[in-house]
Amino acid sequence: MDKGEEDRLYTEVEILIIDTKYESYLRQARLNNTHSAGGRGTEENSYSHLPGTPITMADQPKFKLLPKIMNGGIAGVVGVTCVFPLDLVKTRLQNQQIGPNGERMYNSMLDCFKKTYRQEGYFGMYRGSGVNILLITPEKAIKLTANDFFRHHLTTKEGKLPIFREMTAGGLAGLCQIVVTTPMELLKIQLQDAGRVAAQASVGGTSKSVPKISATSITLQLLREKGILGLYRGTTATMLRDVSFSVVYFPLFAHLNSLGPRKSDGSGEAVFWCSFLSGCAAGSLAALTVNPFDVVKTRIQLLSKGTHDTQYKGIADAILTILKVEGPRAFFKGGACRMIVIAPLFGIAQMVYYFGVGEAILGYKK
Repeated sequence: MDKGEEDRLYTEVEILIIDTKYESYLRQARLNNTHSAGGRGTEENSYSHLPGTPITMADQPKFKLLPKIMNGGIAGVVGVTCVFPLDLVKTRLQNQQIGPNGERMYNSMLDCFKKTYRQEGYFGMYRGSGVNILLITPEKAIKLTANDFFRHHLTTKEGKLPIFREMTAGGLAGLCQIVVTTPMELLKIQLQDAGRVAAQASVGGTSKSVPKISATSITLQLLREKGILGLYRGTTATMLRDVSFSVVYFPLFAHLNSLGPRKSDGSGEAVFWCSFLSGCAAGSLAALTVNPFDVVKTRIQLLSKGTHDTQYKGIADAILTILKVEGPRAFFKGGACRMIVIAPLFGIAQMVYYFGVGEAILGYKK
């Protein structure tokens, strides 16, 4: 073997070794990125992050905002459409208060389903769904996109996201969404609970049909009487619920999602059923954790009270009154129903969000 052939052989061996090390590094980087971003791995600019190579701002993967907003909106609409009747039952169970003689309108979740369907029909199960579907688009878009945005900017230079930063990103996402969530929940609760209030009045001896109200009429009335702030009744209670929910939900989802199998296309993303199950598990646990805040929020936002319903002066008064009159179990009213609502809602939402419909529409590479 002459000198030229020997040099060429050494060069080919060196290239092979470098390629092998590079492929190994890519696999490790994909796993790290997947864990820190809840399943949305990326190989962009991976070569520039090899050991010994300085990381610059230009090397950081770009955060594409518009497709994430579209994904969040689509995810919210699909999820809400599937689980809205369960949410209506949850609202009525939470607002129900036991009468002076121990009487109650609904004995269980199933009983509430049956009575609502019997009295109001199939479409009665979707009372308030219009405003919810309309506003869930920006609400879910803000929530899911804001979480990705804050995770992106809170990730360290080493590509890691400590648990405290994950919780911070989730909490900030929950804080951002209340600008839409508060009026959406306020309007939805009035429409969902109208049937319960009317039925309660009928039981008391006063014949009363379900009032013909709409989100538009309630909005106009609140604007006339209290201005724009009227639509933000219960903002603090909503913030307590949504911020605490997001602090628990997003880190838990990210870690559960990182444990599942990856797609075979080399993207490092979790398979769709893993995102669905992770969303269901994280959503149900987070929902049960913050259910006391949801009960307080729901009761404070209710404008038209039933026969035996209590008027609360604020969050502290609501907590103390519920604890004194109904006991600690009242804070978990509708808890099982809320878990059943939130589990598929967030499972479906996360699955649709990660399908990348927005990227496909806009022609972006995922």
